[in-house]
Amino acid sequence: QVQLVESGGGSVQAGGSLRLSCATSGRAASMYNMGWFRQAPGKEREFVTWITWNGGSTRYADSVKGRFTISRDNAENTVYLQMNSLKPEDTAVYYCVAGRRTLLPGQTPRSYDSWGQGTQVTVSS
Repeated sequence: QVQLVESGGGSVQAGGSLRLSCATSGRAASMYNMGWFRQAPGKEREFVTWITWNGGSTRYADSVKGRFTISRDNAENTVYLQMNSLKPEDTAVYYCVAGRRTLLPGQTPRSYDSWGQGTQVTVSS
């Protein structure tokens, strides 16, 4: 398994932006499809977005489409999540995930073998 370290969370007012980063450790990021999930208090963990190992394809949850952008820099072993036009309902702990590139990326947690420790994003109204 690869180790994942997230950074970039914080507090922002509604309408603001944040960029999350996820760095891989131990293995090259290019070996993995990667993505983000989030979990709000009292709610189940939910899919946010994924990106294929080479950046060729992406997918977003309807709730973030048009506001969030996932990207990756395999030379830097890092995946990014640019979050714009943030809403209070985006408040959650955000988790970076990685899954073997030989498998299709998915929208369920079991599609991913490795998880980061999570980073808190708080959006105030």
